[in-house]
Amino acid sequence: MNTLLILAATFILLAFVSIFIYNNLVKQRNLVQEAWSIIDVMLKKRYDLIPNLVEIVKGYASHEKETLENVVAARKNAQKATDVDHKKLAEQNLNQAMMNLFAVAESYPDLKANANFQQLQTDLTVLETDLEKSRRYYNGAVRVYNTTVESFPNNIFANMFRFVKSTFFELDNPIERQN
Repeated sequence: MNTLLILAATFILLAFVSIFIYNNLVKQRNLVQEAWSIIDVMLKKRYDLIPNLVEIVKGYASHEKETLENVVAARKNAQKATDVDHKKLAEQNLNQAMMNLFAVAESYPDLKANANFQQLQTDLTVLETDLEKSRRYYNGAVRVYNTTVESFPNNIFANMFRFVKSTFFELDNPIERQN
């Protein structure tokens, strides 16, 4: 009878540990998804500012058509990207196009003095700061989640229930790190 009680107690303990591990994996995965949705919202706000910025620059620098078209195309590609890896690449391209746009704006003193341009530039700067904070939060959530997925005995349950590591949202371009 004692053996039966010990086996039952061990089974119940293993069941509770399994439930705890599974629920923790779900919680960590949901935190990663929440963090990604915050980045997604920030990027959407950024994408909404870009056409206004392009229109203002277009009025002052109409012969810079290629630069403006590159910004529009990069924005469109970034909006279409769905997973973290594609979004990361699309954002790098958009960042490069935006740097080129601001380089063009430097050549036009009247444009730099335009109140709407200055306001959009300020809004974009604030948004970029918020986006950087969101990236840090996302990467922290990914770090915790990935550690949970890879740690023993969590990795047994993670493999069993197909919890896979998430991708960090990092800048791969060393020039962008300097900006």
